[in-house]
Amino acid sequence: MTRRVLARTFVRLSLIAATVVVLLPLLVVLLTSLKTEEEMADGGGALSLPGNPFNFDNYVTAFQDGHMLGAFANTALILALAVGGTVLIGSMTAYAIDRFRFRFRKGVLALFLVAALVPGVTTQVATFQIVDSLGMFDTLWAPVVLYMGTDIVSIYIFLQFIRSIPVSLDEAARLEGADAFTIYRRIIFPLLKPATATVVIVKGITVYNDFYIPFLYMPSEDLGVISTSLFRFRGPYSAHWETISAGAILVILPTLIVFLCLQRFIYNGFTKGATR
Repeated sequence: MTRRVLARTFVRLSLIAATVVVLLPLLVVLLTSLKTEEEMADGGGALSLPGNPFNFDNYVTAFQDGHMLGAFANTALILALAVGGTVLIGSMTAYAIDRFRFRFRKGVLALFLVAALVPGVTTQVATFQIVDSLGMFDTLWAPVVLYMGTDIVSIYIFLQFIRSIPVSLDEAARLEGADAFTIYRRIIFPLLKPATATVVIVKGITVYNDFYIPFLYMPSEDLGVISTSLFRFRGPYSAHWETISAGAILVILPTLIVFLCLQRFIYNGFTKGATR
């Protein structure tokens, strides 16, 4: 009994500590976004309360000067194309790997695993040269293609789900004269809704929050996304942290709302895909 009490106490304390570690930076950003430039210059501390808790001037400045409207539009376009392409490519690849029998099938799976383990930074020079030679540098197509071509995790998520679908469904469809693409389109893909929801949420949050690829491959200001638009407030000698914090809150809110509304799909997707 004593061990159980100690174990539960340790688990609860660990959860409380993890919650504080996660929420404390967000609280600091929120308080900073409500402060004025003078309050930031006073150096009252990161957790000091703002003089006016209803001061939203920084949010107006961040939205207007940061060209947030155009950034949201570019982000939405990239997000739709990248996530849609990832779902299509990932599900088709997983279907081919699981259902088709061909030489070097295990080798292909091993290559996918190796590709997932290689740090992306080590291949950036070659990747940049390929993107530039294809004429996609400084266009919206560069991040779209890179996001679609580097997602190995989605293939494994779809693969786990497809393995749980009985092969007898494929055989029954073949007896009716259906080809491989018809089986995928009318039988396999409709049964992958939990996996699709999981991939859409995980990939969407990754694309939405990414800074490195848009910053490197889309240097033009008119092609900015929400993650790079915050860089507009960084001056040569100082940074307007109150405005940057307001912009960060504007960026965080959509993902936070979407995650809270759809979090059950993430948990159900991973747990169902792990069983057969």
